[in-house]
Amino acid sequence: MTFEEYQSAASKTALYPRRLENLEYPTLGLAGEAGEVANIVKKIQRDHGGLLTEETRAKLKDELGDVLWYISACADELDLTLGEIAAYNVDKLAKRHGK
Repeated sequence: MTFEEYQSAASKTALYPRRLENLEYPTLGLAGEAGEVANIVKKIQRDHGGLLTEETRAKLKDELGDVLWYISACADELDLTLGEIAAYNVDKLAKRHGK
């Protein structure tokens, strides 16, 4: 699946209050989901001695998918594509590292 295919499919499931611009809702959702990822990683350290189990890996996969959904929703609100964001980010990082 490409970024564009994902973003198109994900946007069809956006069931939050739509206004002309509503960046607040997906941004708050993104922060919440990123917090859930961080909490799972914290529990890997606390409960599993730093060892990643298959069950925990599956939970992280699920939560990272939610993070991706909210990133996609933020991009939609900003009239950006995920591909555009990814390309910009890679270029920025390459410049930072002198490449």
